[in-house]
Amino acid sequence: MPPSFTDRLARGVLLCDGAMGTLLHARGGHPLDQSIDVLSVSHPDQVKGVHLDYLQAGAELIHTNTFGANAVRLGAFGLAARVEEINRAAVSIAQQARRLMGQEVWIAGSIGPSGRSGISFNVLDSAVGHNAFAEQAAILADAGVDLLVLETFSSISEAELAIRAVRSVTDLTIVAQMTFTEEGRTPAGDTPEEAVAVLEGMGVAAVGGNCSVGPELFLQVMERMASVAHVPLTAQPNAGFATYQDGHLAYTAGPAYMAERALAMAQAGAVMLGGCCGTTPEHIAAIRNAVQGVTPRRSGTTRAGARVRDSAPRPAPKPEPTGLADRLQKGEFIVTMEVDPPRGFDISPTLDRLRGITGLVDAINVADSPRAQSRMGALAAASLLQGRLGVETILHMTIRHRNLLALHSDLLGAHALGVRNVFVVMGDVPHTGDYPQATAVGDITTSGLVRLINGFNQGVDANSRSIDQPTSFLVGSAFNLSAPDMDRELRVMERKVRAGAHFLLTQPVYDPEVVELVWRRLGGFPAPLILGVLPLRSVRHAQFLDNELPGITVSPETIQRMNSAGDRAAQEGLAISRELLQAVHSRVRGVYFVPPFERYQVVGEVLAGVDIPGLKARAKDITTRTEAT
Repeated sequence: MPPSFTDRLARGVLLCDGAMGTLLHARGGHPLDQSIDVLSVSHPDQVKGVHLDYLQAGAELIHTNTFGANAVRLGAFGLAARVEEINRAAVSIAQQARRLMGQEVWIAGSIGPSGRSGISFNVLDSAVGHNAFAEQAAILADAGVDLLVLETFSSISEAELAIRAVRSVTDLTIVAQMTFTEEGRTPAGDTPEEAVAVLEGMGVAAVGGNCSVGPELFLQVMERMASVAHVPLTAQPNAGFATYQDGHLAYTAGPAYMAERALAMAQAGAVMLGGCCGTTPEHIAAIRNAVQGVTPRRSGTTRAGARVRDSAPRPAPKPEPTGLADRLQKGEFIVTMEVDPPRGFDISPTLDRLRGITGLVDAINVADSPRAQSRMGALAAASLLQGRLGVETILHMTIRHRNLLALHSDLLGAHALGVRNVFVVMGDVPHTGDYPQATAVGDITTSGLVRLINGFNQGVDANSRSIDQPTSFLVGSAFNLSAPDMDRELRVMERKVRAGAHFLLTQPVYDPEVVELVWRRLGGFPAPLILGVLPLRSVRHAQFLDNELPGITVSPETIQRMNSAGDRAAQEGLAISRELLQAVHSRVRGVYFVPPFERYQVVGEVLAGVDIPGLKARAKDITTRTEAT
């Protein structure tokens, strides 16, 4: 069997299936925080229906519904004694689907991580993981799978443990797939190049990734893997980022966009192509049509070079905070910029990159667990940035990542530390981040938190009890000018304003007409509106934002304009941002920059090219001083 599968990979692209769990959840309402694997026993027809739909869409390989069917994961649901029953049932269902289709279909036994996340496998009792992987692999092999796919592993060390365990019980072909963050590393910090080197050395038939991020960032991982790999590559990304729409989990990347990126992955060297969370049979059918007749590029052998260490920090003066509330009250045009807290506890590199432009921004927005990533707390980062740079911060506070008690405590802590500006936002779905097992909370709505903060400003908490003395927070909330349901968005925005929102921040916008239409509909914005601006870097960047990030829309005309710019796409992206600000600055009260890829200098590059009173000269002065240093 292994030589036959290897021969099949040598013939060209092998189309795999897509999501199992999210599709079963969407079709049957099965909670995502419960075992999907047990549905192979309790609802076998639903599982078989998913397999058949993927096969009809053109998939040649289907994964058994056993991703979490090891003793450790099933034990969390009280199902540890049913490991064999659940795995055998899943294989039987896949075999039934193959017989019904009457065509060549590879059945891959799916093996996911042990479920012991958060515990490093170099200190974990290796017998626990080894026994769980070996037991599941032996059952799957005996039940008749054609190969084993180890998928969504977040660390090389655990993947190595799993491969050794599998090899101790069977000689079936192994495909190994890691999961990656948007920084291009596994959650444990392993690079794509390191993953390829280690897993190739363990004799797997193919190596790659699945789940992780959306197709654009996944393509970048594939390109890095292809530069060093000597075995076939696999790519099964999510359908963009997840968000909640009307109470249901939804993914942003449509079939056409996924197919376009899958073609690019095949051209980069990926041989096994499919999808993970959020992908559907429609996505797989689109990928099938896109990659027909494509011959994946042979993997190379050149390894990526080492990253150059940043230069030593340079001291800079610390101006006193300027008073954001006073500036808004006076009607001044505000410039803010978003910064992500660091992955570790050392904020020095972030400070070094920001010192050159502190005179240009009125405040720094500090994101709170952006993309549900594990980062330094936003409050700690805001306090450090404000104290060491002398620039006011706007603390992003997510309601999805902390309960009401934690929100209360963090607000009082923020005021004690001198952080006076708070931006209230839902936050990203934990399911899509570094700790997918983390629980989202829903103690309060965004308008409810705005109301609570204004209660603090009156000296009382959510239960109308005294907090000793009033706070003095400036509180803002989100407003999406490109919302698919604008009537609903306006109702939500009105509740936030009635609750006491002092300002509104928007998602990045690219079309001046979007601002104008909403402004005319409302007869002016009911609170100072600070417009989101994210300068585009390339046509791929534009397509990624349009297809994969919730709340951002990039028009076909703008995408075509970026495409036509060719090598000057980054300059064209700056021009688009300048034209937007020039057209709408009289309608808005400021600009909220979201620098792409931490390119903070784009703030000055954009503002130096617009004729907004007071800003052009300031931008040119900062740009000149930055270039001089």
